[in-house]
Amino acid sequence: MEVDYAYDRAPSSLFAAPGPAVASSGLERWQPLLPPLTAPGLGEGGTPLVELEPGIFIKDESRNPTWSHKDRLNRCTVSAALGLDAPGVVVASSGNHGASAAAFAARAGLRCVVFAAPDMPPAVDAFLNAYEAVVLPVPRDARWPLMRMVVDRMGLHPVSNLTRTHTGHSFGPEGYKTIAYELYLDLGVVPTAVCVPTGYGELLYGIWKGFTELRRLGVTERLPRMIACEPAAAAPLARAVRQGLPAAEVDVRPTDAYSIVSSVSGYRGVVAVRDSGGQVVVLDDGQLRDARRELARAGLWTELSSAAGLAAVRALGLRDEPVVCVSTSSGFKDRAVGDRSSEDVLPEWTAVQSRLHAAGIR
Repeated sequence: MEVDYAYDRAPSSLFAAPGPAVASSGLERWQPLLPPLTAPGLGEGGTPLVELEPGIFIKDESRNPTWSHKDRLNRCTVSAALGLDAPGVVVASSGNHGASAAAFAARAGLRCVVFAAPDMPPAVDAFLNAYEAVVLPVPRDARWPLMRMVVDRMGLHPVSNLTRTHTGHSFGPEGYKTIAYELYLDLGVVPTAVCVPTGYGELLYGIWKGFTELRRLGVTERLPRMIACEPAAAAPLARAVRQGLPAAEVDVRPTDAYSIVSSVSGYRGVVAVRDSGGQVVVLDDGQLRDARRELARAGLWTELSSAAGLAAVRALGLRDEPVVCVSTSSGFKDRAVGDRSSEDVLPEWTAVQSRLHAAGIR
């Protein structure tokens, strides 16, 4: 299901913003092009665009309230729950989506139930419980049937997928499309390509829809190529595009990029890649780790999955300026967070000097 608007009624001043940065106290700025925002916000959106090197930009979505892009989605989906007078929301997630849904539900005075995987990162578990969500770790394949029962029997509103191949909440990509609006205002032009970490493809599609709306409104004639960045451990979108299918299902192998690994794709991802003349890049964990280290050297601490955009830029050798990599969330969300990696040092100069020399500091 697609959401449409009375585009001819959108204020002409909506995209006339002074300066390179988009000041925002939330998604309210874009209300004429969004579903009703009945849920109170948390200052989501308006995230910084960091130039990594000439022509290569990082859209840092970790600066959102719960440190991920999912805050844009959940401002819209929790608003839908309020609009339906639902007593709460339910979500299947072991990371960013669950944490964000729990935060926006708490802000709106709604209960939140999260069906998580048993191996979810401890830091994410603490995050969810801080918002007093009901966290239910269950085997992965059991999450969706149980979620359906909660919806049918208890009336909670689903803010994540319920279908075998991914269809998702129709309001979800509406929140994501505001990234396209911000990119246009920050850059002053439409980027040549946008590289997006991709699981189900909702973020990819939402950004693409935002750019198509800019063209529909007469703001620009140019559109970017959408580059979907999938982990090699499971790349259903790559298979769907390769075989000309609306969606595909694949086996999942082990990977540390848990936020974007998925056995199924959704039709929205195929639409974004096909209609933009884009492509799907499949990346292994080694490429993701290299990109994450490069981002860290530039002062950006990202989740492993979030480094997929830059990994794709390096794999493709992209040089057409400007290129944007969407970094979806903070390194806080990775599974290894909580494991100490620093070794103690004796509190004396010779020991300290030795460690510094070993690190190349002289």
